[in-house]
Amino acid sequence: MYKVGITGGIGSGKSTVCAMFEELGVAVYNSDVRAKELMTTDTALREAIVERFGTECYNADGLNRSYLAERVFSNGEELAALNGIVHPAVMADFEAWAESSAGSYVVLESAILFEAGLEGSVDMVIAVLAPQELRIERAMARDGAQREQIEARIRSQMSDDELADRAKYVVINIDIDDLREDVEQLHRRICYDSRA
Repeated sequence: MYKVGITGGIGSGKSTVCAMFEELGVAVYNSDVRAKELMTTDTALREAIVERFGTECYNADGLNRSYLAERVFSNGEELAALNGIVHPAVMADFEAWAESSAGSYVVLESAILFEAGLEGSVDMVIAVLAPQELRIERAMARDGAQREQIEARIRSQMSDDELADRAKYVVINIDIDDLREDVEQLHRRICYDSRA
């Protein structure tokens, strides 16, 4: 199965682009959503997280996201340790999912595709970019977050220039109609590439 990675920083519109691919009949795997599910349902993954980060990682409701976030997001070493546990489980799940999917290709949506070293798991990458001010406005409206929080997250992510350099294709997400046209054109191109 031909695999396409889609990535981009906060507020860039990755999910919008992925929804457009889904409208075209392409199966999309959201790695962030699936990681959260696996961290709750996968027994081996749960045990590995508890062993490394403690029993406080889980409570009666399941994964204690706030505790885990507090532990890892201000500490690069702890974040790397968590990613080292979670990413292999997510990628094994993605591979199994991709092999059971139909169509010319599948999409892997990941905000940290390059940072997590996942580009080796896909045949090509699309980067979704947008002007920084527009990204901040979108993320503030969507998440109810303060400007400073969004700016901090943008600073912690790979720059648009680096994303553009490392991706095969770049989509600029400013106008929804232009974006839809770009996605449809990319879909035709990827269908052709996947047959090669």
